[in-house]
Amino acid sequence: MLNIPAVRWGQPYESLETNEVLHFMTGEPIAKVSQANGGIVQRDMRQVQKARDILREFTCEQLIDKIKVAADLYLNGTLPLGDGQQSPDDFAHQQSASTGLPEYMCKHNMSKNHFVLHNMPKMLEALTRGLPLDVFTRGWGSEGRGVVVSYQAQCAALSVVLPSNSPGVHTLWLPVVPLQIGLVLKPGPQEPWTPYRMFSAFCEAGIPADIWSIYPGGPEVGAAVLSSAQRAMIFGGTATVEQYKGNPRVQAHGPGFSKILLADDVVDNWEQYLDVICDSIYLNSGRGCINCSGVWASRHTKEIAQAIAERLGPIEVKPPTDPSAGLAAFTVPGQAPAVWSMIEEDLKESGVTDMTGKYGARLVELERCAYIRPTIVHCASPDAAIAKKEYMFPFSTVVECPQDQMLAKIGPTLVGTVITNNEKLIRAAGDAVHIDRLNIGPIPTIKLDWLQPHEGNIIDFLFRGRAYQVTEERFASLAT
Repeated sequence: MLNIPAVRWGQPYESLETNEVLHFMTGEPIAKVSQANGGIVQRDMRQVQKARDILREFTCEQLIDKIKVAADLYLNGTLPLGDGQQSPDDFAHQQSASTGLPEYMCKHNMSKNHFVLHNMPKMLEALTRGLPLDVFTRGWGSEGRGVVVSYQAQCAALSVVLPSNSPGVHTLWLPVVPLQIGLVLKPGPQEPWTPYRMFSAFCEAGIPADIWSIYPGGPEVGAAVLSSAQRAMIFGGTATVEQYKGNPRVQAHGPGFSKILLADDVVDNWEQYLDVICDSIYLNSGRGCINCSGVWASRHTKEIAQAIAERLGPIEVKPPTDPSAGLAAFTVPGQAPAVWSMIEEDLKESGVTDMTGKYGARLVELERCAYIRPTIVHCASPDAAIAKKEYMFPFSTVVECPQDQMLAKIGPTLVGTVITNNEKLIRAAGDAVHIDRLNIGPIPTIKLDWLQPHEGNIIDFLFRGRAYQVTEERFASLAT
């Protein structure tokens, strides 16, 4: 069993209090992880400026070159982990064993993180709108048309309180280091693997360890990380998002409620969009905030729901080592039965129909974990309570709603795929402030363009644009 210490500005810290990470099926201990506490976090954050000072000893371009090396090490290397070593296969097995994701999905998420790291130059060019990166180092520079531009860093390190259920969220904090900002991470209790493997890969690639802190622990540690942060990200439910709403220091990422809208000009040909719909609901076991949880149309909704149910309903639970496994386990005791009870209660409402029930029981309880098989629910009205729900497995409603009411009724939507050629509807969708990422045309909700911002541009979150005037002589010296 691995012993994994906390990391305090690059230094390993073994505490008396530890947490055992267990295999969700066998109960076998995989690792013993040292637990930090709030006092340690607050004490360490007094030294946070050192992280940015250390990173500014390198140019952004030098850091990007090192990150490309780290990308390959992360994907292919055998790296230090606590008192042991971790190969890529070890990583996938360990992450699967603690999160319930099938192993091949863990490997897919590794490839996704590798892609982001390897394409960092293109990503930063897009996110910075093509500004020279030394603008972010110096705090000011030339916009390229004879105009001074200034971006002031609002933090020396980004603090992130991470979840256990979706390893894909790590792509959101990866661009931070090449912008010369350090990292303070509080891993999810079931998913310490990605932060530690990234830490090892970055260190092996020549990026100083001192710019990292990793604080495993309970809610007290998460609260300390947030309260002492100049800028922070947190992942949670609707209540978490509401708690930090309007707080400029905290970027809260919650449920996605992502949706596909079939407009009246295309809905009669709905069969040709079935692959897009099913992939959006099912891939990555439906766990992501970008997975589709609602398909909306004005007609043919019963037929659409039935066709999705025929495709996804028969999918069975398979072992996590099976390369064809498509479902992730609920590893927290009692969670899956509680979720299924909520769904059963909503199914009692008039006009709400479970389209997948005929393909066997949805809740599958095993000795130490449980699964919920894909569930498709038809709603005759957008006012049905279940039409506003999202769950951590392949679940979607198919909602019948007149087209002229759709945008007003869909509610908050992280990814909205609007399939139409109706220019009036396209304009209205573009104006809808409750849709974050907008796809026009048959684009799966899960297909992200990494050159586009996700839930806000991280540049605008970490840096503040401001007025900055210099003499003509100083401005001219930039070119020399």
